[in-house]
Amino acid sequence: MARALTQRQAELLTRLEALFLAEGFGHLTLDDVAARLHCSKSTLYALAGSKEQLAVRVVGRYFKGAAERIEKRIAGLGDVRERIGSYLAGAAEELTKASAAFIADVSAFPPTRATYERNARAAAERIKAFIQDGVELHVFREVHAKLFAEMAGLLIEGIQTGLLTKRAGVSDAEAFTALGELLLDGLQRTGASPKE
Repeated sequence: MARALTQRQAELLTRLEALFLAEGFGHLTLDDVAARLHCSKSTLYALAGSKEQLAVRVVGRYFKGAAERIEKRIAGLGDVRERIGSYLAGAAEELTKASAAFIADVSAFPPTRATYERNARAAAERIKAFIQDGVELHVFREVHAKLFAEMAGLLIEGIQTGLLTKRAGVSDAEAFTALGELLLDGLQRTGASPKE
């Protein structure tokens, strides 16, 4: 359906993603973007029909790439506790690439916010799967996995929007580390040692 990107278009999208992550996109016009990337507006229109569609494409690309990098990071980890810790550490690492302006612009524009919300829901689903695996393997105590995952999802959303980190006065990485500790300590079986 969609045509494959040329090498130049792929490189342009990479540079565009870096620009948006660093500065956001709400304040930029297509003229600004073309000037910053040293390309023509027609080159940008070949990627998307408008600035808004370009923003949706770049935000989707960022979240898709982040998810792929996080999944690669946890691939092969057998211990469910390590998977949760590594997954959350990967999310923290990915978020360090995004400026506050980028996150604010993503949240302010409904189509990119929808992409962002899908990403948060997918993260909650992954955590739910990890929790279910841990319960089935008797690594974690019996819990309501969906409820724990939804609570984790709300905390992830609070971290991603900056609301939680701002209120607590911590970095994203510190917040994700604390979320991992909260989950793993809350899921630990009573009387079980961490190595059990």
